[in-house]
Amino acid sequence: MLKHLYIKNFTLIDELDIELYPGFSVITGETGAGKSIILGAIGLLLGQRADSKAIKQGAEKCVIEAQFDLSRYGMEDFFEENDIEYDAADCIIRRELTAAGKSRAFINDTPVQLTMLKELGERLVDIHSQHQNLLLNKQDFQLNVVDIIADDEKELAAYQQAFTQFHATEKELAALKESIEQNRQNADFLQFQCDELSQANLVEGEQEELEQKSETMSHSEEIKSALYEADHALSAEGIGVVGSLKTALSAIRQIEKVLPDARELVERMDSTYIELKDIAQEIGSQMEQVDFDPNELDVINNRLDKLYDLEKKYHVETVEELMEKRDELKLQLDRIENSDEALEELQKKVAQQQMQAKKAADVLTKLRTKAAKQIEKEMQDRLIPLGMPHVRFSIQMNEGALGTSGQDQVAFLFSANTSTPLQPISQVASGGEIARVMLSLKAMISGAVKLPTIIFDEIDTGVSGKTAEKMAQIMQEMGQHERQVISITHLPQIAALGSAHYKVEKEETDKGTISRMRALSPEERISEIAQMLSGSDVSEAAISNAKQLLKVK
Repeated sequence: MLKHLYIKNFTLIDELDIELYPGFSVITGETGAGKSIILGAIGLLLGQRADSKAIKQGAEKCVIEAQFDLSRYGMEDFFEENDIEYDAADCIIRRELTAAGKSRAFINDTPVQLTMLKELGERLVDIHSQHQNLLLNKQDFQLNVVDIIADDEKELAAYQQAFTQFHATEKELAALKESIEQNRQNADFLQFQCDELSQANLVEGEQEELEQKSETMSHSEEIKSALYEADHALSAEGIGVVGSLKTALSAIRQIEKVLPDARELVERMDSTYIELKDIAQEIGSQMEQVDFDPNELDVINNRLDKLYDLEKKYHVETVEELMEKRDELKLQLDRIENSDEALEELQKKVAQQQMQAKKAADVLTKLRTKAAKQIEKEMQDRLIPLGMPHVRFSIQMNEGALGTSGQDQVAFLFSANTSTPLQPISQVASGGEIARVMLSLKAMISGAVKLPTIIFDEIDTGVSGKTAEKMAQIMQEMGQHERQVISITHLPQIAALGSAHYKVEKEETDKGTISRMRALSPEERISEIAQMLSGSDVSEAAISNAKQLLKVK
């Protein structure tokens, strides 16, 4: 229940600080006095998008704060799940807007995202404005009403889980069918590519080895010449380094016994001689192996050209990637070959999941059908006292395709008299009739949903007299069951039944036009209702009528 509202620097409101009470309260005021501004401020507290233009001209910041008593509504789970301090008797919601366009939201002084504020707001306050009457045109609203009365939340969740699985598998099946069709159309081409790569007899590391051989054979003369020159320098008779080193080694060995340092020189020269001799033998061997064969080079280069062409064709850079492509093509061809089996298996899965979703939908339909009968009777009972003695209200339920909400297509049918056939309510009901239907629906729903505060914004449009009084009695009754009902009204019959009465009015000050809201005293209520009855010139008869409506002497 909303027990306190504070607004500062919001459009025409300089500062508003007001207590609110349980039961049925009314707000009155001339058109344009600022009632919609107050609703707009409450809407921001409930998570609506903010506009910096809403800040009072000249102010840097706008603050809107409300205190709620949640002690009877079991909302601990929301605060536990979101790690917010819970005080059942005093829950504070605050919204701040700056002229720079920044917005901040708080629940019990904890900063929160707007989505969280909206989630809590939807559980705290329902604002019914005139545009909400358009909801009667929407099938999802009508179905939601049936679901609320059916109390089928668990069954709906079970169905939606089954439908989600079925829908996902159905999409998977459609994708598989499309893939199979595309693959079958490309099967010949895929087979050609696979054959081409398989017949290429690809070998890992082959390209690098062939490139090295090609490079070597292409420079065979240059290699031979270098090897010959090195061999001559090392091994030529009389001038080769190996022979000269051997001669030097023999000479030093002759003085090894008489020159102590010669031993170390002998060891070093002997080691070098062995290494050079080995190098000379290796060079000789390499000379014998180097042999230019133009036919072999042609074979190598032709093979490399084949590999390069394949790599270019398949947009890869290595033989290993060509091999991966070949294996991928084989896998695609295997899938095409086995696609019928996979398709059949997935079709069975879709059929099974569709059957499970249909069973869950049938459970929903049964609950909804029972609830629809209950709604029809209750709406008939509620609408007849509201000036429609011959009213008929019926809920038409047709079976459609499985969807996110089940298989049921719901339509509210309405007729205000016996001579007019039942038709969709949005097509035949007048503005006043729709207002009475919506009030009756809200009253009925409020009995099934624990919603702390309901605000009606001019729900009385198009009605007057006894009908208005009956509507007020319905709202008064709604406010008696641990619920707070606030009605913004222009009708004295409704204003007179409020247990608390607030007035919104404009005032011209040296700072410009401001809007205020204040609680009326018993004497002020008499004057306000008398003015609503007779206009600006309040007569004694109007005052007498006002007292009669208020049941005061």
